[in-house]
Amino acid sequence: MKSKILTIILLGIAHLCNAQQIPNLKPNIDFYAYEKLIPKVKAHRKKRLVNLPTFLEMAQEKGIVILDTRSDSLYKRKHIKGAVHLNFSDFTQQNLLKVIPNAETRILIYCNNNFSDDLLNFASKTVIPGLIGKLIDPISLALNIPTYINLYGYGYRNVYELSELVSTRDKRITFEGTDVKR
Repeated sequence: MKSKILTIILLGIAHLCNAQQIPNLKPNIDFYAYEKLIPKVKAHRKKRLVNLPTFLEMAQEKGIVILDTRSDSLYKRKHIKGAVHLNFSDFTQQNLLKVIPNAETRILIYCNNNFSDDLLNFASKTVIPGLIGKLIDPISLALNIPTYINLYGYGYRNVYELSELVSTRDKRITFEGTDVKR
């Protein structure tokens, strides 16, 4: 009897593996819906990457939101002047509505990987192969990507992302925070 049950379980697992989907064990975690969202976001984001001059020009528009989704401590220490903060781990529909009540609002995003010269406040999230665990290809795990995907998933389509690496000493950008010299 035990071998029949084990066979049924193994056949079920094999079927699921062949179907390329493993059911969500928790109903609020839907990797496959997220995965389906990626191609839509990829096409949308491609047209929404902006260079620094465009980013700064847009930042001057009335009603714009510059959204910083880094940790509280990094935001408090140094961020683009005028940026509002919502830690990425606090993204919920309710919290986003508090910060950006209108889905049509133009939103500008940036993250650590957009800035050089200030590792204390803008440390790169580039993975060094083999440093932890198995060897993998180098990859930059920029917060911009999950931020963009989540904003899109929550219905915000007027999102623009800073597309380039910029020195934190670039005089065109004004920063504020506790680590900014007055």
